[in-house]
Amino acid sequence: MKERIIVKVGSQILTRKDGTLDVTRMSALVDQIAELHKSNVEVILVSSGAVASGKTEIKAKAKLDIISARQLYSSIGQVKLINRYSDLFRQHGITCGQILVTKEDFATRRHYLNQRNCMTVMLENNVIPIVNENDAISVNELMFTDNDELSGLVAAMMDSQKLIILSNIDGIFSDAPDKPGAHIYREIDVRKDNIENSIQSSKSSTGRGGMTTKYNVARKAAEEGIEVIIANGRKDNILVDLVKGKDVISTHFIPSKKGATSVKKWIAHSDGFTKGEIHVNTNAREVLLGDKAVSLLPVGVTKITGNFDADDIVRIMDENGKQIGIGRTTFNSDKAKEIIGKSNNKPIIHYDYMYIGK
Repeated sequence: MKERIIVKVGSQILTRKDGTLDVTRMSALVDQIAELHKSNVEVILVSSGAVASGKTEIKAKAKLDIISARQLYSSIGQVKLINRYSDLFRQHGITCGQILVTKEDFATRRHYLNQRNCMTVMLENNVIPIVNENDAISVNELMFTDNDELSGLVAAMMDSQKLIILSNIDGIFSDAPDKPGAHIYREIDVRKDNIENSIQSSKSSTGRGGMTTKYNVARKAAEEGIEVIIANGRKDNILVDLVKGKDVISTHFIPSKKGATSVKKWIAHSDGFTKGEIHVNTNAREVLLGDKAVSLLPVGVTKITGNFDADDIVRIMDENGKQIGIGRTTFNSDKAKEIIGKSNNKPIIHYDYMYIGK
């Protein structure tokens, strides 16, 4: 069986300080992916850089708002970006293909499976999928946090063994990397290590996310059984060295051995698509957070908020209003309200369609 990896590369890696494409860095990245591809590793590339590419191609006639600017620059820059990738891969005799997505494309199971089928067919035909957010039609409330979030979704959707997030620093540090005494976390075990409070929240000038986003994405993916590595994309041969298991300075998330089904992976990454909330009592909370897989029964529910249909995604909240999970409902909100607290009813959320974040 071929190893399948997702490689996420951000704008800060692909662009120079003046915002132009760093063709030298892009070429080095493609060389490494080509080497992996030829050694029977399936690679899906999640690449930023469209907006940064477009900014150097046109000067807007008037001052644009943030959304209009992203739409204009990305629509121009995406053409430039994918053409450059196509030329570079062609030099290795490799074909690449473009997939532009929005957050809504992951909201329904049908769209999710359509995307998965598209990428699967590409890989079966030795085509390297290059995935990016479709900034030209995305608006604020429907945007991914950044391509880190998108890479986590793709990694889960495609049942990848490894997710490599290339940043402009070596990994996750205990403090700002340039501060005296700051150290890098070389290994994080998601079952027992929680370092969220020590992560710096600063963002790059070209990207939307930051290290907090990377940590949250990596943690969730590792919980689903995917190995995650955050590393410095400006280091020579970084991708090949990581895949070959060399001791490269980076942050490695140990994957859970338990893993998750395809449906559970989809639900785990559906936080942005929820239509309502189901609040549970203390007993239900303890059972759901236990080691056994259990369904959420109406008897443990105390309150329903929001309007949703059967099969919609909802948040599961404890008695203090804290989210403990997410799931796909059996009933619509009206029916769910009718059976609150009652026994001898079907589960409001079956355990096969529930993700509990511990």
